[in-house]
Amino acid sequence: MLTPDEERFLKGKAAKLRRLVLEAIYHAQSGHPGGSLSYVEILTVLYFHTLRFDPRHPADPGRDRFILSKGHACPALYAIFAELGIISPAELASLRRVGSRLQGHPDMTKLPGIEMSSGPLGLGLSAGLGMALAARLDKRDYRTYVVLGDGELQEGMVWEAAMAAAKFRAGNLTAIVDFNGVQLDGTTDEIMPLGDLAAKFGSFGWQVMETDGHDVNALAGVFAEAKKAVDKPVVIFARTIKGKGVSYMEGRYQWHGQVIDAEKYQLAIAELEAVKI
Repeated sequence: MLTPDEERFLKGKAAKLRRLVLEAIYHAQSGHPGGSLSYVEILTVLYFHTLRFDPRHPADPGRDRFILSKGHACPALYAIFAELGIISPAELASLRRVGSRLQGHPDMTKLPGIEMSSGPLGLGLSAGLGMALAARLDKRDYRTYVVLGDGELQEGMVWEAAMAAAKFRAGNLTAIVDFNGVQLDGTTDEIMPLGDLAAKFGSFGWQVMETDGHDVNALAGVFAEAKKAVDKPVVIFARTIKGKGVSYMEGRYQWHGQVIDAEKYQLAIAELEAVKI
């Protein structure tokens, strides 16, 4: 359980990160606002509360690993990096520019702190499993966290990794599903129904948890519980809202990657600034 001060701090960070995300995507006139806004609290609690990660030494061998498998949502990760001091806040304005370190999908060859270049969906869980198994071979105690989109679970490679993670008893691997129910051009139920995901992962041998993906207290609690896993990988279904925090974006697939015009940008910023912490 977070203290009241910790809760206020994390909520304040999340509110600021939403504004940074919108500013970066608006100035780029390109990007993915819906999925970037939906997992802000997940990132906030991970980087400011849960992960063993020193932004001054992002390549420390003992660090916890974080993989953003749904790489198109990287504006939120870049905003976190700006808050941590890995990049300057001013660099956020270079999002998606030619030659920028802040590409439209994370590039581990350009930016410290990126563990995997992602973009094609479905690859992150396999890479995360590899890192988790490497920790065991190297006799290190770091943990690996992978954020996936729910639409991404329609990719077959995710399930190959899920089988392997259970087989090898990768208890130091945690998958977090940004479970907002919406993907590029419709709801997940419309595009390719996913069925009972908790039952599916459970049948594969995973420890399954569920939480409110916008409640920082609940997230801190479930992440702490996941750390207790020993011989089972953990999957956390974090229920979220695509476009969270901007009323005209919330739950609408049209804002998966739609350009934000000046009028809508001002409306979004006004809503975000009106949030009381």
